[in-house]
Amino acid sequence: MMKKALTLVLAGVTALSLTACGGGASASATTAPAPAAGGETKDDEAKAPEKDVKTTTLKLAFNQSEKHPQYLALSEMSDAFYEATGGAYRIEISPNELLGSQKDAFELVQSGTIQMAMVANSIVENVNPDFAVLGLPYAYDSVEHQKKVFTSGALDDIFASTEANNFSVMAAFTAGARCIYTDKPVQTPADLKGYKIRVMESQTCIAMLDAMGGVGTPMAQGEVYTAIQQGVINGGENNEITYADLKHYEVAPYFSYTRHLMIPDLLVMNTATLKGMSEEDQQTLKDLCKEYTEREFQLWDENLEGAKKTAEEAGAQFIDVDIAPFQEACQPVIDNVTSKSEGAKALYEEIRSLAN
Repeated sequence: MMKKALTLVLAGVTALSLTACGGGASASATTAPAPAAGGETKDDEAKAPEKDVKTTTLKLAFNQSEKHPQYLALSEMSDAFYEATGGAYRIEISPNELLGSQKDAFELVQSGTIQMAMVANSIVENVNPDFAVLGLPYAYDSVEHQKKVFTSGALDDIFASTEANNFSVMAAFTAGARCIYTDKPVQTPADLKGYKIRVMESQTCIAMLDAMGGVGTPMAQGEVYTAIQQGVINGGENNEITYADLKHYEVAPYFSYTRHLMIPDLLVMNTATLKGMSEEDQQTLKDLCKEYTEREFQLWDENLEGAKKTAEEAGAQFIDVDIAPFQEACQPVIDNVTSKSEGAKALYEEIRSLAN
């Protein structure tokens, strides 16, 4: 009911606004204000906003806080897009699940009620199963390996595969290395026996956590704190920044470095809105998405130690783990996903080929 109500409200808002870009999803158009956040652009490449230009606002749903590195990168990108298009476009980011969970936001993008969202790779996996390869356990050896995959063009073909489903994948942002956190140190798969651990809403993620020794329990991120507190689940798996930002250390003080996933978050956009832009503005946005993919890696690195320090000062303990037993346990999950299609197998091999 909440999702239906949210959709109706947003649909009502966008119905009152001007239709952006000649047939795209509805987006509000107003006389251009100053950009919302202070991103940097190259002066020789940016267009000065024209007087009284109408600015089309692209609504972007985001499930984390304004302190999150992805939010910071997107905010800078919005400013850069505003300037590069002479004030014709800006991106309005709604953080903290204000436009609903990632799953809800994804459906709103597909329907054209909003224009953009940052969603977990696992959500897009439900549309095209080959996306599961991007979120396989231990697919990436390091942050540098992942950055090479995300910026090399290796994902261009799979990103282009979603347009028939009314959305386009614009970029993959890092979300760090996901690790287990609960009420005790986790050193081996046996330590997870009987433990219900929240995972993203993906069959691959459920299978992975089950293989690691626990019980994969899909749940929206906004429900995790209370679910642990009430004993519905025993813990979660995520990166240090989300762990600290959402204060999960208060209910699950042991963060064990299993580093089982480096699953990306994907910036998705309503395809009609994208195609409704001029070719020049489309290319500008695509170029900025590539630029800010790299920028987000930098912001992630800058924020990582601060998040860890925040959690440690509140009593959290970070536990080093020998990951070999977990890698071995997850191999059947990898084999299962990569055997489902030639595309999945080829994509996995390409990702692994970039490790060196």
